[in-house]
Amino acid sequence: MRFFSRKIVKPQDLNAHGTLFGGTVLSWIDEEAAIFVLCQLGKGNIVTKYMSEINFVSSAKLGDVIEIGMELIKFGRTSITVKSEVRTKFQKQTIITIDEIVFVHVDELGRPKPHLITEPANE
Repeated sequence: MRFFSRKIVKPQDLNAHGTLFGGTVLSWIDEEAAIFVLCQLGKGNIVTKYMSEINFVSSAKLGDVIEIGMELIKFGRTSITVKSEVRTKFQKQTIITIDEIVFVHVDELGRPKPHLITEPANE
């Protein structure tokens, strides 16, 4: 697992209990995973197709620095599958894990299109 980006938990990121809102962290994961996949493909036109079970392990609080990790799982003909972990930067406490996030390369009409990539980029 490689950790590419970091965020600081701000007041607008909190839920009614004063901890990191799940919807916010899922948005961060989706964006980070899309960037990771775009870097693997070296081209755009991808869509998020699927996220497996989302495991909320712990939470983060105001001021915590978190980091978002991605790992390549497999290349399909039109898809790329990654997994993700979000954790606190300093304590290394896992906040959330997602075992599979599938992205599909699409044409200009939104139909699956082969991406023609067989090996991961070193990005």
